[in-house]
Amino acid sequence: MGIHIMKILIKQKHSFGFSISIRSKTTSAQYVASRVRDPTFEKLMDKYKSLFKVIAIQDLILANPRNPSVSIDFLSRLSQKLHLNRGATSFLRKFPHIFQIYYDPSKLQPFCRLTDAALDVSKQEEKAINASLPMVVDRLVRILSMSASKTVPLRAIFKLCDAHEPNTHLLKLVEGVPRNGFRAAIEDWRVVECCKEDCNVRTELRYSFKHGYPPGMKLGKNFKAKVKEWQTLPYVGPYEVVVGEKKKSKAALMAMEKRAVSIVHEFLSLTVEKMVEVEKISQFRKWFGIDFNIRDLFLDHPGIFYLSTKGKRHTVFLREAYERGCLIEPNPVYVARRRLLDLVAMGRRGRSSINSNLQDESSSNDDDDIGEEEKQQRHGSLSS
Repeated sequence: MGIHIMKILIKQKHSFGFSISIRSKTTSAQYVASRVRDPTFEKLMDKYKSLFKVIAIQDLILANPRNPSVSIDFLSRLSQKLHLNRGATSFLRKFPHIFQIYYDPSKLQPFCRLTDAALDVSKQEEKAINASLPMVVDRLVRILSMSASKTVPLRAIFKLCDAHEPNTHLLKLVEGVPRNGFRAAIEDWRVVECCKEDCNVRTELRYSFKHGYPPGMKLGKNFKAKVKEWQTLPYVGPYEVVVGEKKKSKAALMAMEKRAVSIVHEFLSLTVEKMVEVEKISQFRKWFGIDFNIRDLFLDHPGIFYLSTKGKRHTVFLREAYERGCLIEPNPVYVARRRLLDLVAMGRRGRSSINSNLQDESSSNDDDDIGEEEKQQRHGSLSS
């Protein structure tokens, strides 16, 4: 009946003197797909897709400190879980700078271990992480300080660190721990901008955020006007306490949105690589008092954040922290991880024959003692 009436109204729109426009509802998936792509971040995420898989295998190898290796048969059974579409052996051979396949005659099966270069990167990262523990404590206090209750679920922290922990515990900021005087990272940018000699808009910078848009993104007059208006809106900072009840007026909602942007901006600033999976940061949404869809928040502010969907995961980058696909201000942990990413990017270049000979150097002298039947069995297992 309703559809029939709509058809009549549309046919008679000229006689009534008005027109009817029917707007279809945009789904979240359509909104994500319609965003303007940034080639620099997309190319970076192409490398990260393989890096995440490399790290997963690396962790399995290093899980056995006495003999840091893992059998190919074990990795093959985990191929689906690790998203190794063409099998474990094929994936390992793509990165000879990181993985070395060898044959263990005592166990009659092939194994995988890290190359010297990959082991060196792993030790460098471990050393950098241990040296940065005081900074980790400071960042954790800052995260807790952004929570209204000064509490966050422990599962969210462990999920952020890719660790496993029962999700029945809460992490609370101990009374007496100094947490006053924190200044958000965006404030440092504002101070630098205000100190420039050619700065004539110091009052406008008071509540502004740095913007940089994807190449090729068309910025219409209406969009520019809305961004300019949004930049001047006052808001409560990420470490400030919100006083009073939440109002539902348009101005109040815009102020709440800007506070939400400042919280996730500060959260990304506290991460090592200034990037994080959307699913991980969503674990903190309730505790930070963010009443907005986190993913839509990133899409609504493409000048501040960039959302990538590569590798079957949604990852958000803090745009201002990157230049040409690299952190502008790198830290020791990032430098180590970047070295591993560079090894991933090298692929087979320069080491084309490293995995063609799968025989372990340490067992080369023992080959003469292996029977002909055993050699054939070894050859068959490797070719599979």
